[in-house]
Amino acid sequence: MRRHVMWAIGLTAYIIAVFHRSSLGVAGVAAADRFGVGTSLLALLSVAQLAVYAGMQIPVGVLLDRFGSRRMLVGGGLLMVAGQLLFAYADDIGPAIAARVLIGVGDAMTFISVLRVVAMWYPPRRNPLMVQLTGMVGQLGALSSAVPLVVLLRDAGWTATFVGAAGLGAAAITLVAFTLKDTPEAATPQATDANSADKGLKRSWEHPGTRLGLWTHFVAQFSGSVFALLWGYPFLTQGEGLAPATAALLLSLLTVGGIVLGPVVGHFCGRLPYHRSTLVLGIVASSALAWAVVLLWPGRAPVAVLTGLVLVLAVNGPGSMIGFDYARSFNPAARIGGATGIVNVGGFAASIVVIIGIGVLLDLQTRDGAAHPTLGAYKWAFAIQYLLWGLGAAQVWRYRRTTRRIMPPEHLAAIRRGEALPVTP
Repeated sequence: MRRHVMWAIGLTAYIIAVFHRSSLGVAGVAAADRFGVGTSLLALLSVAQLAVYAGMQIPVGVLLDRFGSRRMLVGGGLLMVAGQLLFAYADDIGPAIAARVLIGVGDAMTFISVLRVVAMWYPPRRNPLMVQLTGMVGQLGALSSAVPLVVLLRDAGWTATFVGAAGLGAAAITLVAFTLKDTPEAATPQATDANSADKGLKRSWEHPGTRLGLWTHFVAQFSGSVFALLWGYPFLTQGEGLAPATAALLLSLLTVGGIVLGPVVGHFCGRLPYHRSTLVLGIVASSALAWAVVLLWPGRAPVAVLTGLVLVLAVNGPGSMIGFDYARSFNPAARIGGATGIVNVGGFAASIVVIIGIGVLLDLQTRDGAAHPTLGAYKWAFAIQYLLWGLGAAQVWRYRRTTRRIMPPEHLAAIRRGEALPVTP
């Protein structure tokens, strides 16, 4: 029972972090009006946040192995609160970007800290399911940043909306600071020297299983992430002509679908660990196919087709979580933070590339004085995703073969039977 309480506390902090991260998704159009910027500069808000998030993953992972989850969650929460307060009062693109950077740094300290709580409190066999539950239930933060934020922005205004978001973050910090324990023994993690931390990180990177996790996260996450974080809402409203409430509802469906599908993916990985990469490649193929239907549809796609796209993208999040299962499978607990940080770089690095690419392509195709990009411009811009799907799928295939080749025969036989993989230091 106590392990579930600790997990719930960490999960609450993650839900609030996802809320902070996703709050720009439905505020993108309002932000463009408030700061007087076009699509490329608007993309910088998300890119700044995601770039810092991705860039901080490995340093944060090393610090996490040294100082534990509670301290990292409190520090990250404080940074996100400061970021939301700055964003609330920003009236120019410069301070707004600085605010999203603060949110990105704080967010970077959150998810992998919660995954370490899972690794320390739960047995290996339970880990895949608990990681999926963490990732997917955490998306309630994205759900609460969809329809509610649309209503708040309309009725309460920009400043009140984001000051309220900061208050929510402060409550989460208080909960974690006074109740979370890093390990069942409630011991304070002992700081390791920098040399040991560097060696652990190097050994994590050298293992092809860690790189398989990195590319799994890279290829499975970015399409759904980009859609939810920034470009989905403008695409649906400006391109496909949906009402704001309908677009917000579809973004909520994306989150709910992920919550429902996450435990299914986690159960699959726990029962059939040998076939995890096959599932990843299937998720990538289905995403590419669903987007092809929408992009090739003559004119605006019916709501039913767009709903189908959203439901397919809903499995992107659970699919990317398989990368963390690889990090746990091929790294001992002493370096799980660094390995998880390496994996977590993948999807967000891909998301940054796609967000920038879409923004630039939209600007190139939108004539001066136009109110917003055309549907055709959006379709050509979203086609950039196929380049990253191709690269990521090839790398997953490559590192799957390498990882299986170096595994001891008895370990390979064990995961074929669905058994938990014994990890060696």
